[in-house]
Formats: sequence, structure tokens, C-alpha cells
Amino acid sequence: MIDFADWLALREPADAAARSTELVRRLRARAPLVIHDLGSGTGSMVRWLAPQLPGPQHWVLHDRDPALLRRAVASLPAGVTAETRGGDLTRLTAADLAGASLVTASALLDMLTAEEVERIVGACAGAPALLTLSVIGQVELDPPDPLDAALAAAFDDHQRRTVGGRTLLGPDAAATAAAAFRRRGRPVEVRDTPWRLGSGALTEEWLTGWVGAACGQRIELTGRATAYAARRRDDMAAGRLGVVVGHADLLVPGIV
Repeated sequence: MIDFADWLALREPADAAARSTELVRRLRARAPLVIHDLGSGTGSMVRWLAPQLPGPQHWVLHDRDPALLRRAVASLPAGVTAETRGGDLTRLTAADLAGASLVTASALLDMLTAEEVERIVGACAGAPALLTLSVIGQVELDPPDPLDAALAAAFDDHQRRTVGGRTLLGPDAAATAAAAFRRRGRPVEVRDTPWRLGSGALTEEWLTGWVGAACGQRIELTGRATAYAARRRDDMAAGRLGVVVGHADLLVPGIV
């Protein structure tokens, strides 16, 4: 397995291809913009979104990993300024996001608990939010295999696991966040934004992680999964494997 920063770099093109540009067009963003990006990582959201919005733009990049934030600031698009803020995203308040023209996040919600999502939704206050690429528990592989469904169910259970006293939302995160906004009287638009993968390095890493997480959740799958992974790698080598990994993007307009 590769390290997390390399994983972020590997998945960035697939993320960019999957996110909803339609929702971006519906933002009605007006310059100057102050954008708070939650869980910025190496800055994939700013690199994808900034060229689609009017300038000038100032981004506030939030992440608990200072090394990732340094990489993000080193690769900003032209005409964008940024500052970084470290710390625990789940403890953000409305005061931390005060003055935001937009709050963004990518591949974050499914790693949170229901309580943490509620807290982030509350912290957004009246600001618009674009929350992208939350997994929704849909995986399709072509050609199909008899073990696909069992591995997918085990992986979803792994995504919903309890770790350190935190029960993660996994594929329930997008729906939970949408419901939390709607309870506050905020409309939410949702778009399906799946990865569509063929043979390649990203598919190889995704397959390794997907099968490994499923077997970690249900150890009795391990023997059959080893043979399954070998079959899938043969499919990749022959150029006949297709994978669709379901995600959802949420757009929450601002309160006027």
C-alpha cells in the first residue's frame, strides 16, 4: 500500500472527473471569495474548483496534517491566495468559519460520525456549502463475480465501524448531512458522482484497499478473497475490468 499523500495524488484525476460541475455552476459565486476547505489534504479541491470560480479568491485550508497543508500551499492555482489552519475539523464552530463565502470538502463526510456531521453542518451557519465525493455504498464491477456482493457488504460494514469510540457514517454520510441541513431549513441538491475506473494504478490500489478492508471486517472471507483478487488482477491485465464506485456531491445554497 502507498502512503496517504501518494494515495491522494493517485486519486486526484478520478476525483476531478467525478465531481459535479453542474453544482458548481449553480453556486452563483460572487467575487471576492473567501472559501473554507475542510480536510484539504494536498489541495485537490482548490486546484479543481478555483479555476471554475471568479476571482479574486482567498482559501482557508483546514487539515490536521501540517505536511499535507504545506504541499497544498505549494501548488495553488494562479491568482489564488491561501492560509492554513491545523486542528480537529470535528471541533469547528460557526466562529471558525465566519466570513466564508463558501464551505467546501471532498471525501470527508464518510469518515465522520453523525454527531461530527451535525457539528460541521451547524458550523456552516448560513454559508453555502459544496460537499463532494462521499461514498454511498454502491460498487459495480464488470465482469461480475460471485464474491462481489459479499465483499461490498463487508466493506460497507467496515466503513461503518466503531474506532476509538467513534462510529463512522461511511455510506450513510451524505444522506445524514443532507438531513441535517434540511432540519435547519436549508435546501440541498444532491448529484451522483461516481468514479468510473478501468485498468490502471488507481484501480489496483483501490482493489487492494477494498478487498483488504472487507477481509478485515469479515476474516472468513480471506481465503476466497485471495483468489478473487487474483482473478480481478487478471481482468485488469487483460484490459477487461471496469469499476464504478458510487459517490454523491451535495450543494447547499447560502441564506440570503
